[in-house]
Amino acid sequence: MLTSVNAELLRVLADPLRLRIVCLLARESLCTTHLVEETGARQTNLSNHLRVLREAGVVETEPCGRFTYYRLRPAALADLATFFGGLADGGHEGSVARRPCG
Repeated sequence: MLTSVNAELLRVLADPLRLRIVCLLARESLCTTHLVEETGARQTNLSNHLRVLREAGVVETEPCGRFTYYRLRPAALADLATFFGGLADGGHEGSVARRPCG
């Protein structure tokens, strides 16, 4: 079932740059400098997107000296993965099931 939390998370991840950030952070923790290099986005733009991801609970921060590293919170995506897995399973079953027309 699509909950309001999942719907909000889908909205957050629908932005191409935010999705790119999440994909990068799935491989390793990165600071803003790394993310600027990887995405080509401006630092202020990245900071705004990182704030949205942080507020949605998708990423968390870890201070390291004068830098802040960002890392993915896999648990934040687990419910969404389960939701889509259920859709995929239902899709296979749904291809056989058919509602009769009136």
